[in-house]
Amino acid sequence: MAESSMFRVPQTIGHILCCKCGVPIVPNGANMCVTCLRSEVDITEGLKKHVIIMHCPECDSYFEPPRTWIKAQLESKELLKFCIGKLGDLNKKVRLVDASFVWTEPHSKRIKVKLTVQKEVLNGAILEQSYVVEYVQQDHMCESCTRIQANPDQWVAAVQLRQHVPHRRTFFYLEQLILKHGAASQAIKIKQVDEGIDFFFANRSHAMRFVEFVGKVTPLRNRHDKQLVSHDPKSNNYNYKYTFSVEICPICREDLICLPPKVATSLGNLGPIVICTKVTDRIALLDPFTLRHCFLSADQYWRVPFKSLFTSRQFVEYIVLDVEPVSNEVDFGGTKYKLADVQVARKSDFGRNDNIFYVRTHLGHLLNAGDYALGYDIYGANSNDMELDKYRGLTLPDAILVKKSYGEKHEKKRGKARPWKLKSLEMEVDESKGRSDNDKMASEYEGFLRDLEENPELRFNISLYRNREYQPSENASMTTGDDLPSVPLEELLADLDISDDEDEENNMRD
Repeated sequence: MAESSMFRVPQTIGHILCCKCGVPIVPNGANMCVTCLRSEVDITEGLKKHVIIMHCPECDSYFEPPRTWIKAQLESKELLKFCIGKLGDLNKKVRLVDASFVWTEPHSKRIKVKLTVQKEVLNGAILEQSYVVEYVQQDHMCESCTRIQANPDQWVAAVQLRQHVPHRRTFFYLEQLILKHGAASQAIKIKQVDEGIDFFFANRSHAMRFVEFVGKVTPLRNRHDKQLVSHDPKSNNYNYKYTFSVEICPICREDLICLPPKVATSLGNLGPIVICTKVTDRIALLDPFTLRHCFLSADQYWRVPFKSLFTSRQFVEYIVLDVEPVSNEVDFGGTKYKLADVQVARKSDFGRNDNIFYVRTHLGHLLNAGDYALGYDIYGANSNDMELDKYRGLTLPDAILVKKSYGEKHEKKRGKARPWKLKSLEMEVDESKGRSDNDKMASEYEGFLRDLEENPELRFNISLYRNREYQPSENASMTTGDDLPSVPLEELLADLDISDDEDEENNMRD
């Protein structure tokens, strides 16, 4: 057997001459080379090569008869599927193998798609051929955009978001969540008002979907009303305007809370003095003296609503003099805490008097002697909270620390550009408030940006983008400390455009 395999002749494929040009080729059904076969047969004959499509320039959507408008960006999968669908019964005539866009100027009103098709031709030979289909865009506004352009105030449903607190920290964060998930993409107008934002929609279902989204990220309660606009008695048609009033829970992150007795009992005698550490559709509460924690749902809160004892606007900065750990680290929802007894003094009193406070804190894993911390000055505050009066014999500490402070280091960076940036909703702003209100808004927004730098968990659900205008200074490392929190580069999303890609390609060629 081995000897016979040594003399086995390998199988070879014979060649024939093309019946037209005489070039040696592998035998096929037509006995022609590819060049001669294409000169004899054009498989793209009869296929559409010029198509007119309707495009809405306002919402960037394309018309699909009879009444559907499809949103698609240039060179996207959705647009490629739409373009192929406009060719009709293409698969009945040929077999589609590949499809891709051919680059055109964005303002040329032309879309070109290169298609590669196959078809069986003479005597069973399969021929493959590529050709370009040109789509001509004709601008025509869709019904909703036409209605908006005719009368921008012609809304059908309005969502009034409100939170009765003296700051806008919640709305800064909520704005980023809305942008990331595109929750307000159907809004025809967005307006900033006192203690909230108004969203206007052309459809009631869009407003209901938006309220449902907000309810998944914040604890809220809502009610809706409707007002009759017009009525046609002959056809029995009614036109209403709908208003959704949404109230967001006034409890915010880092607030100090005195729980009502009923709520404290229902939570297993938690507190009653607790700190709000996180707000989603539930409120995360932490006892800073025992590290006990729990979650309060929106239904539980609105059943027995309460207000904060102190808010972040009442922070006082302290200097840490000594730290003595009391317990081991505890992980609560991905955040670590550690009990410690610390000696602190108010920064404003340091060097003026000898007032030193001995308090227990949950920040034992972060604080060291010489650090700064932000907290609430219970010793110098005059609280008249009704819930606090219900606890007889309750002893409050002189101070309650909430978070580590990087105040002086942040002040050196104040007003300087950051290597990252956030996007904003296109909303109407009331300019009649004056300069003082604008300065207050700018200060609160700067505080929100600092919170994002200090808290990785806070920026987990939002999108941060690379700031192309940022130019780091040579002495940046000298002006800021190594322990100053910052946003890692891997968390930033770059705003890519065609010019950037072309520059990169040119650099590679050079």
